[in-house]
Amino acid sequence: MSISQNSVVTFHYTLTDDAGQVIDSSVSAEPIAYLHGHGNLVPGLERELEGRNVGDKLNVTLSPAEGYGEYDQELVQRVPLRALRGIANVAPGMRLQAHTPEGPRAVTVTDVAADMVTLDANHPLAGKVLNFEVEVTGVRDATEEELAHGHVHGAGDHGH
Repeated sequence: MSISQNSVVTFHYTLTDDAGQVIDSSVSAEPIAYLHGHGNLVPGLERELEGRNVGDKLNVTLSPAEGYGEYDQELVQRVPLRALRGIANVAPGMRLQAHTPEGPRAVTVTDVAADMVTLDANHPLAGKVLNFEVEVTGVRDATEEELAHGHVHGAGDHGH
């Protein structure tokens, strides 16, 4: 069975940057499971997995536009430290949840200077070329419940 719309796919991956540094990998853990064709993966990776079968191994290089998007300077803003009241020891690298007009958004503290904090709402991998090494480990039809919910249930679900 090959991967197509509404397939539940499991795969192992290793993600590296252009310098060959490993950013993330599932190899020493459970494979990742996703519902194909429902936007649950970055667009370029989902496109490359279309039509693949169990046992297929592929190397995929994605431009930022096919991955987590281009880096957007407008998503970086400076706010007064007092705006983060209730958060102790604010420091660069902290990941926080910001409440925006579009709903909650993950932000990263990139700088703390005197009484001002710089927050970056870009995805940590925005603007980066992504290199995936992938091995397809399973393909099956989605259940009615999975289709209704738009994501995988059961083993490998990760609660998304």
